Amino acid sequence: MTTTGLKALSGIRVLDLSRVLAGPWATQTLGDLGAQIIKVERPGAGDDTRGWGPPWLADAEGKPTAESAYFLSANRNKKSVTIDIARPEGQALVRRLAELSDVVVENFKVGGLKAYGLDYAGLHAINPRLIYCSITGFGQTGPEAGRAGYDFMIQGMSGLMSITGALGGEPQKVGVALVDVLTGLNATIAILAALQQRHATGRGQHIDLALFEVAVASLANQALNQLVSERVPQRLGNAHPNIVPYQAFETADGHLILAVGNDTQFARFCRVAGLPDVAADARFTTNAGRVATREALIPLIAAAMRARTTRDWIAALEKEGIPCGPINTIEQAFAEPQALARGLALALPHASGVVAPGVRSPLRLADSPMDDAAAPPRLGQHTEEVLADVLGLTEAEIAALRQGGMI
Repeated sequence: MTTTGLKALSGIRVLDLSRVLAGPWATQTLGDLGAQIIKVERPGAGDDTRGWGPPWLADAEGKPTAESAYFLSANRNKKSVTIDIARPEGQALVRRLAELSDVVVENFKVGGLKAYGLDYAGLHAINPRLIYCSITGFGQTGPEAGRAGYDFMIQGMSGLMSITGALGGEPQKVGVALVDVLTGLNATIAILAALQQRHATGRGQHIDLALFEVAVASLANQALNQLVSERVPQRLGNAHPNIVPYQAFETADGHLILAVGNDTQFARFCRVAGLPDVAADARFTTNAGRVATREALIPLIAAAMRARTTRDWIAALEKEGIPCGPINTIEQAFAEPQALARGLALALPHASGVVAPGVRSPLRLADSPMDDAAAPPRLGQHTEEVLADVLGLTEAEIAALRQGGMI
């Protein structure tokens, strides 16, 4: 395999004015792809998630540092610069950085940066090639535009929680802030598209990204189940609304996910499970029939699944090409042979003198190296470096800014 020696987004500079998860997830992804990420943080406090612990990264003596696991999850491959954007001198520094950047990512409330002259109109005026991505709860327009939006709240409003949880149970959120993560990924897609369009037009543009819209769009088949049938989808626990059997089953010593995707797989499953009568039953020979009669079918399968251990089932089903798998803890997921072979867990040298754990990006580009990730930065770690190398400030100018509390 040959590589160019350059990452895919080498030469692209991103000014990151975002915090918490959705925006930082987007800029982390862009950083993984080789863009230079300049993360602007508040002096003294920084990104809110720096304080979202425990757990904390431990120093060489085993004592907690100021780096939370939450912050570490979304901020590798970035340079941290502390600037007080509430003051005119700080705003001037950010405008100068924006003038020399390709992309800005921010997640302030609608209109929140206008007073500072750091909104799209203000920065577009000094850099027409700038791509400016705004991430909010509900978008830049509409009756809810001014409301703050948080992942948990959006999971509820979007309908996601109405289809998550046990059959007949209470609504449940997903176990990770999935809407924030999906919004970050959608932001990345939009930014890459805008960069490509800029090649043709020479101009940047404003990207208006809303958590609520991302959540609704990500409902996928369940959204269309509603729109096509006009019937409200309900919680089914681990079952699938459109495919049967496609859920978790209890085994002799635990649980197993069985994901039968077509009629041929179902016939093979019945053979492995010793259910010839089920295979021959006309009610169950097609997926549509199995969906319609799941109440009759699932107890038959459940009884058979309890007769063997999880490991025995996996060995027998995989031999016949029937999709299945265990329900791992996160610790067990990292211990999977596939995870070990592909190096999913990272060990990144941190500025505190210890190694910070991380998770490898799933983006693997054959001609672009991805093996030199940098650990998430300490607060303000790169302030002098960026101000000197990017803006050309002298040591005296930087010292004056620091003395004045600008940085």
